Amino acid sequence: MIGKSFARVVLALALFAAAGSLAEAREVTHAMGVTEVPDAPKRVVILTNEGTEALLHLGVVPVGAAQSWDGNPWYDHLKAQLAETTALGTESAINLELIAALEPDLILGTKVRQEKIYDQLSAIAPTVFTETIGGEWQDNYQFYADTLGLSDKGKADLAAFADKTNRLRDALGDQVNDQISLIRFSPGRTRIYYRNTFAGVILDQVGFKRPPAQDKMEFADQVTKERIPEMGGDRIYYFSADDDNDEARVNLSEWIEDPLWLSLDAVKAGKAFRVSELFWNTGGGIYCAEIMLDQLAENYGVKL
Repeated sequence: MIGKSFARVVLALALFAAAGSLAEAREVTHAMGVTEVPDAPKRVVILTNEGTEALLHLGVVPVGAAQSWDGNPWYDHLKAQLAETTALGTESAINLELIAALEPDLILGTKVRQEKIYDQLSAIAPTVFTETIGGEWQDNYQFYADTLGLSDKGKADLAAFADKTNRLRDALGDQVNDQISLIRFSPGRTRIYYRNTFAGVILDQVGFKRPPAQDKMEFADQVTKERIPEMGGDRIYYFSADDDNDEARVNLSEWIEDPLWLSLDAVKAGKAFRVSELFWNTGGGIYCAEIMLDQLAENYGVKL
């Protein structure tokens, strides 16, 4: 239930808007409809991890942001830039009262996470949503840039990222034809990740191939150990919880010590590599994407 203090702040903000605070505004079409947003927002709230990376990369420090999934409250690579930013709870459990108290002039979120609270967010400030997150991170990056009035910078940043993928492709030579397998080991839900994932889209952009069983423009499939043969490829990149908590560590050991896993050609050849779940999956933004490219280059022994 929304508290009285939240209701009072919302009322005050509504009256402020009615007094003409949106005089210099423009319409933005987004996943929930059409919303008027200020031309030059000064107090931006962002409700996704990928969006936080996008804003910071665009030079916009949010007044409030969804906390990092495994951060306290921020990932280490973002901590310094977010020193003055208020943590608002996780993407799936946003604190509305904290947002209202920040008096934002723009709220950015995503339908897949926050659809149910869209009306409450819109009562606080103009709110625009992307449709989803993950494989769409580059489209979302440009959407955030457009919404913030930074379209040209968004295009330039994405062009620079594309250039980096091209340089990696050139450096790899024929190795870019490797079939790359992508696996997430998590207690109770181990998945094969397909092409429409954060890491999958980046692998595609570089030019890597995927094993036939994983060559699907889909997100992922939860699997049992009987399907370990589908995890094979020329190289396997896998991730588990970076903090190596007891439950995750035991689960990972059960999988990578299984005879079926040990029989995979890539495993026998020493080409199954554990990578950071943060940079290959949960972070989901442009900084993580750049770091993922660096890690791929290092793993292959090439320079960018």
